[in-house]
Amino acid sequence: MEYLLEGVKVLDVASYVAGPAAATVMADFGADVIKVEPPSGDNYRSLVAAYRTNYYWSLTSRNKRDIAIDLRGKEGQAVLHKLVEGADVILVNFNASQLAKYNLEYETLKQINPRLIFAHITGYGTKGPDSGRRAYDVAAWWSRSGILDLMQPREQRPPNAVGGVGDHASAMSLFSVIMMALFHRERSGAGSYVATSLAANGVWSNGMHLQAAIAGYNLADVMKEHGYRSHFMMPYCTRDGRYVQLVGADPVREWPLLCKALKHPEWLEDERFQDMVGIMECREELRQRFAEGFAKMNLVDVISALEAVDATFSVVETISDVLEDAHLIENEAIVKVESDNPDYQWTIGNPIEVGGFRKKPPKDGPEIGEHTRDILAEGGFSEEEISNLEQAGVVKQHS
Repeated sequence: MEYLLEGVKVLDVASYVAGPAAATVMADFGADVIKVEPPSGDNYRSLVAAYRTNYYWSLTSRNKRDIAIDLRGKEGQAVLHKLVEGADVILVNFNASQLAKYNLEYETLKQINPRLIFAHITGYGTKGPDSGRRAYDVAAWWSRSGILDLMQPREQRPPNAVGGVGDHASAMSLFSVIMMALFHRERSGAGSYVATSLAANGVWSNGMHLQAAIAGYNLADVMKEHGYRSHFMMPYCTRDGRYVQLVGADPVREWPLLCKALKHPEWLEDERFQDMVGIMECREELRQRFAEGFAKMNLVDVISALEAVDATFSVVETISDVLEDAHLIENEAIVKVESDNPDYQWTIGNPIEVGGFRKKPPKDGPEIGEHTRDILAEGGFSEEEISNLEQAGVVKQHS
């Protein structure tokens, strides 16, 4: 077997990011992922219609095949049900009313294929008054979880959330629970319903601060006033306008290293700074000293000084720098694409490695209905049936 998930058939009936991104990870490892979209095309395709290339679609739909089906009517629903017979996994992001509308409820599909893994991702979960609400990660992951509240400066509006971040984090949760369900099926022979939500993933991602609040230490007010108050855990500006992020999770270790890197060994002799209690009591003064020290050096000198003492830090990279980061490329976080599209020569690799198994080289995302006829033929439809479905507008084949 060339790829780990070779032979696994996945119906990707979800839209936008989180659900399809989970299917993308499966496609990278060799699963036969069939993107199901309406004949007019998934709305996600038009998200960046003003540009030559829908770069979002290219990222999330690589290595997938595509079938266009109108699921609004019984005929289209019957076509999808027929494909479900031979599928291992189906991914959906519809709420309960939409699942009923398209005749895609788990109990229905379970009768067709008892071995099916039904993977359901929602905005706010499947229970309660908000279960039917529309949600994107900006709302459900960033906002509902309290993450934006922690990032909001006092008496200022919260910062703009970065779209897609929560979606990709949530996609990995969906991928993991699909793999757990496949593992369970190997043991029991039975399919299952599995689910996650953007809101639950946001709360999980914000777990450290929420757990602190449960224990009576609500850090929101402190964060609004100062950010992380520790001078060991904040970014500092360099002389040439770049930023380095200190990571002082172990300030006892980092304190003497930073004194040496900033060329102020005399700080270690100051009687106020002889233990961590004193150092933290003087955090405002030391924060200013750190800021002044870093502001005297260009970024390259800061990096050299911090690396020389083995301090823990990271450069706050620009987007352009990330794409040219040789270390990230070597570790396949950024990967080369097999494509003639000049705007799609590189893409973002999924973050999972499995020893002994390689990933499929990324290729272009499919056109609307590019593989409709092939997929239907594989699903047992005759040439005459396929032609009739096309003529009736139930399915569409890309010309």
